Amino acid sequence: MKKTLVIAIAGILTFSCSKKESQKADVKADSTKITDSVNAERVKTNDSIKALNSKNRFKDFNGAHQFFYQNDSSPRYSGSVNFTRIEDERDHYTLSGNIKSGKNSVTLKGIMMVVSPKHMNFTGEITQSITDNDNGKLYTRKGTKTFMSKDGGKTYRLQDMVNGSGFVDYIDIQY
Repeated sequence: MKKTLVIAIAGILTFSCSKKESQKADVKADSTKITDSVNAERVKTNDSIKALNSKNRFKDFNGAHQFFYQNDSSPRYSGSVNFTRIEDERDHYTLSGNIKSGKNSVTLKGIMMVVSPKHMNFTGEITQSITDNDNGKLYTRKGTKTFMSKDGGKTYRLQDMVNGSGFVDYIDIQY
């Protein structure tokens, strides 16, 4: 009887211990699955927010556009300017363009940020050499400058219009 009782107790302890160990492992595996699914949902949510935050609020300027220069005493010179969208930046573009006509030239190089349907802020350099202005003396505008549209976003004009010689310049970008 003692042998039977000892065997029965040993059997009960063996089964009860093995069940507890497997239950702990199952609970651990379940919590890992839950954590992984929560993390997967967070990644989806963050990716969708990132995609929305990098989407432009205003029209897309990516690509080449016409670029014009004129003052009161010169003909209208034309060239092109290229907008390249900055990845993961909302309404930001790198900008480079030039106008070349004989000895006359105008160069734009910098970053353009569209701030409203009628306003763009340009940060960089605008360099010009126009023979009608001090015989082509080089003049450079540096810093942040505003381009504004008065025709519904078809043409944007530089608002810093007075050049180094004291004359008015019209520097336009057409969409």
